[in-house]
Amino acid sequence: MQLEYLECTRCGDHLPADRPHNICPKDGGVLYVRYDLARLKGKWRADDLRGRVASMWRYTEVLPDATPVTLGEGFTPMLASREFPNVFIKDEGLNPTGSFKARGMSAAVTMARHYGLKKLAVPSAGNAGGALAAYAAAAGLEAHIFMPKDVPIANRMESDYYGAHVTLVDGLISDCARMVAERKENEEWFDVSTLKEPFRVEGKKTMGYEVAEQLGWKLPQGIIYPTGGGVGMIGMWKAFEEMEQLGWIGRERPKMITVQASGCAPIVKAWEAGKSASEMWAGATTFAAGLRVPKAYGDYLILDILKKSRGTAVAATDDEILDAVRHWASAEGVFACPEGAAALVAYQKLRASGFFRAEDTVVLFNTGTAYKYLDMMETKRRTVRPEVPAARNIGGIIGPY
Repeated sequence: MQLEYLECTRCGDHLPADRPHNICPKDGGVLYVRYDLARLKGKWRADDLRGRVASMWRYTEVLPDATPVTLGEGFTPMLASREFPNVFIKDEGLNPTGSFKARGMSAAVTMARHYGLKKLAVPSAGNAGGALAAYAAAAGLEAHIFMPKDVPIANRMESDYYGAHVTLVDGLISDCARMVAERKENEEWFDVSTLKEPFRVEGKKTMGYEVAEQLGWKLPQGIIYPTGGGVGMIGMWKAFEEMEQLGWIGRERPKMITVQASGCAPIVKAWEAGKSASEMWAGATTFAAGLRVPKAYGDYLILDILKKSRGTAVAATDDEILDAVRHWASAEGVFACPEGAAALVAYQKLRASGFFRAEDTVVLFNTGTAYKYLDMMETKRRTVRPEVPAARNIGGIIGPY
């Protein structure tokens, strides 16, 4: 659909959508893409989706009117839990490049090509870099990716094989972001960082449309979402707003739940303190690489969503996350990334506290595949459960050697 304008989420100013923008020039606010949904209401119905392509681009009426750069992203399975009645696992690990990041990068690269941009840059904790590299390759654009040097090896390798220019940084994603900001003007890069351009939200919001469609246009009581940068949660909340304006759903909303790693939980800390923005988390550490985000750029949006939805924020330790990866694999047949497995930890805690009841429909998001984290997971496993050498019988003496 033709874009009407871009809207600042802080001051409400409108910017023209006929040229690329990063953030609001007035106050640095995140920009939302706006469409003429009133004109679309009644003309585009949920029934019109029947028979459409099983990708996020089935929702083309609420996506930018540009030729998609697509690798088949979206419309991932909604799996009924075998362990918990009324719980569903939305498995984003089956996206191209193995994570939900494919959705946002498909939309962002689509519009970058549409605008005539040639060089794209991103700081990444891992999966966003791999996704940008893949979609930039498909679009014939340059990708410049800055990653912490200790990201999972799969993220480094895929970015390299897709032909991206990869810089490994001795630091966190915040250090990578600083390097992109310092160099982008001289290098003529367009910054596609999390929430610093408006179209990654558009790709991620399709998860909200899919949750509604796959549950028969009835929203669940809760959605548990692993939150690093938080674009998925922000995008889904925007999707619910759009669907209400289209007349597809009412005013009901799920309780939105943020889950973060205990070693990097700025949103949890801010939520518990009743603050509207988070503080930079010092000494961030977790093997769930995508959750190692010391401060989300859109923290004010995430915290507002938690408040409006009557949701909450939960922290999970690395040991709990590792156990959840193994449990989900053996109980559900889902080999979830550490970030995704954190959603199971959060659900278990919220059931135990009474926040959710057994009869509540709750969707847990697995944001990626564990296959991209094998090195990180094995390193973590060895620290949690050190291997004891097998006993050997040598000369009649039994003992470990």
